[in-house]
Amino acid sequence: MPGAVLRGVTLDCADPQTLADFYGALTGMRELFSTDEFVALTDDSGCDLGFQRVDGYRAPQWPGQDVPQQFHLDFRADDLDAMEELALELGAAKPDHQPGDGRWRVLLDPAGHPFCLTPS
Repeated sequence: MPGAVLRGVTLDCADPQTLADFYGALTGMRELFSTDEFVALTDDSGCDLGFQRVDGYRAPQWPGQDVPQQFHLDFRADDLDAMEELALELGAAKPDHQPGDGRWRVLLDPAGHPFCLTPS
């Protein structure tokens, strides 16, 4: 039976280029395509990241659900402390609520989407 292959994930945001620049610097992915409305990043993994402009975008409220997160991205990191430091330097924020007893880190990207850094 044929199976679908994940091609990419697209995040809603107010400013696609700013969010693409953040994730490009965080992951090393390179820009594949760019317009004022949409930016795509790619690498050799076969799964691209896209960022699309949404008028009236409202950032998720995490851990609250007044504006649900709906999903989040997880990234493996060899050195959690170093990757967290990089993400914060690039514009991420670290919320006070940190579940998992330190096994992973929850951060918020510049558009407010939660993402996790997990050990390799």
